[in-house]
Amino acid sequence: MDIAVGDTIQTRKKHPCGASSFEVLRVGMDFKIRCTGCGREVMLPRAKIEKNIKKVLKPGAAE
Repeated sequence: MDIAVGDTIQTRKKHPCGASSFEVLRVGMDFKIRCTGCGREVMLPRAKIEKNIKKVLKPGAAE
């Protein structure tokens, strides 16, 4: 997958706060993402993130 720092991802499962979109803060073997709803930051392994991504939104891209 082509995911970079600053992208926003939509996940299949919602965060407990109700939001389903996250901002990518760090990319590597682990991803650091921030919930756009509550601001909580989470680090997850690449395999788990890539399996749960529904859509990637690039910054500045028209929808």
